Amino acid sequence: MSPGFIARGKGCRVWDLDGNEFIEYGSGLRAVTLGHAFEPVVKAAQNQMVLGSNYNRPAVIEVTCAERMLSLIDADKVKFAKDGSTVTTAAIKLARSFTGRDKVALCGDQPFFSYNDWFMATTPVDAGVFSGDREVGVKFSYNDLPSLERAFADNPGQIACVIMEPSRTVEPNEGYLAAVKEMAHRNGSLLILDEMITGFRYHLNGAQALYGVKPDLAAFGKALANGFSVSALVGRADVMDLGGLYHDAERVFLLSTTHGAESHALAAAIATMDFYASTDVIGVLHQQGARLRSGLEQVVADARAEKFFGCGGRDCNMFFYTKDQDGQPSQTFRTLFMQEMIRHGVLAPSFIVSYAHGDEDIDKTIEAVAKSLRVYMRAIDEGVDRYLTGPSIKPVYRKYN
Repeated sequence: MSPGFIARGKGCRVWDLDGNEFIEYGSGLRAVTLGHAFEPVVKAAQNQMVLGSNYNRPAVIEVTCAERMLSLIDADKVKFAKDGSTVTTAAIKLARSFTGRDKVALCGDQPFFSYNDWFMATTPVDAGVFSGDREVGVKFSYNDLPSLERAFADNPGQIACVIMEPSRTVEPNEGYLAAVKEMAHRNGSLLILDEMITGFRYHLNGAQALYGVKPDLAAFGKALANGFSVSALVGRADVMDLGGLYHDAERVFLLSTTHGAESHALAAAIATMDFYASTDVIGVLHQQGARLRSGLEQVVADARAEKFFGCGGRDCNMFFYTKDQDGQPSQTFRTLFMQEMIRHGVLAPSFIVSYAHGDEDIDKTIEAVAKSLRVYMRAIDEGVDRYLTGPSIKPVYRKYN
């Protein structure tokens, strides 16, 4: 049922090679937040591209993009790269240099921080990982300060930093993030916020502004350039300077990305940030997400599916969950639901809206969910295998294919 390849996209819609049209959610793994082929961003990239895309020496656009970024995000300095793993790993390297420690406290309830060994060693997919990294990661639980306190107590003077997303599927408890920062500093560690998902989705100035906590370092990407490959590491000057050239401390070889300063991608980032600053993109994401959530809650109730299907997360960043006859999380029922949504013209690995999702798109999605839940509930009564047309999806973190 799932389209094998996408041929093109415009706004919140995509077309496969056979010309089938779909309303798409979570586009580009949440990177395409303004919509596919968003004209102001495309034009900015095109205009810059004809001037050349990569030079031997720094380009003025690098400074312009840095100044634009720091006008929105409360930080001292910024370094650009191409993907999230690169900048989260660079943040870890800076924290280790700054503190003289090796271990990393990471939030075990949040699924992904990097494809690099320091993180992958903490997952079941650890084939090929350097054995020395297997003891580096120390996990704690979100909204659970005692679990972080135990991590520090069990590893005295060894943890360089705490890395976490400010929010994922649930909101932080009142004062939680500030308490995490205080605990990290009290134990001689730094706080790194991974804002790959929350940045330019939760708040114009980052989730750190929304929740009132300023980290020592933060990583941004995804929505930063509306699908163009740009990520950013921002942070305190005294920490960031260790990765620069003008200081007396031992030098950190922080980043070396051949394509890190591609001018057309930086132009896309500037145009994206400019549009965010002049238009209430964040407000639209929350508004349309709330409209979708309200409609979904109604059709779920109509189908009497509350025990088996529902939505969570912030309005601008909604996910759905699927359960089987016994009320247990089920990848097989998730596969069935997505199969039926595709049948009705919606690609929905999540319900994460973009700025391009209009009322008509939301309403059609709600109709598709209503139709899909009818099959879902029949499968609850009669068995899911009877309705599934292909193999079930599987968890990402599994030992074998």
